[in-house]
Amino acid sequence: MNVQVEPATADRWAAITAIFGARPTACWCQRFLRHDHADNRTALYAEVESAVIPVGLLAFVDGDPAGWTRVVPRVTLPGIMANSALQKLLEPDPLAWWVTCVTVRREARGAGVGVELLRAAATWAREHGATVLDGHPVDVSLLKNAPSASAVFTGTVSMFRAAGFEEIGRTYVSRPVMRQSFVGSH
Repeated sequence: MNVQVEPATADRWAAITAIFGARPTACWCQRFLRHDHADNRTALYAEVESAVIPVGLLAFVDGDPAGWTRVVPRVTLPGIMANSALQKLLEPDPLAWWVTCVTVRREARGAGVGVELLRAAATWAREHGATVLDGHPVDVSLLKNAPSASAVFTGTVSMFRAAGFEEIGRTYVSRPVMRQSFVGSH
């Protein structure tokens, strides 16, 4: 299986739509943002269309759209910046970046697409001046029941570890903050 990761640019909107599906009210990677658009799909389209630096990355498996991740400066995410549990673990850093989600289409799950997206996200963040890249995945090994795919939209600990992230603390027993640090690697 050949996984290729590319920036989520306006000319790749059809691939983004293939990954998120048809429902405009679905998440469309708006969970940690605020917007005044009619729906989440319209909000993401406006972001993708106007972004100087793309706000996400797309994974393609053998040329077919397979996954998405949003990777942006942490300060651009009101839902992260206002989260008191996260703020207890995170130092103020205007150059810190964040991975909000790792979305992989059902038919591509279990093939390492999420790990490849996270590896590419780390490279992307570092290339754009990030000091660190953080995420807030789910430690599914500590859950009583197997979670639904929508419950692990922020990724899983195993995925983050495989991509080279390390835990810096937890906001809840099953919710670590995972980090890659780039200080001195520019």
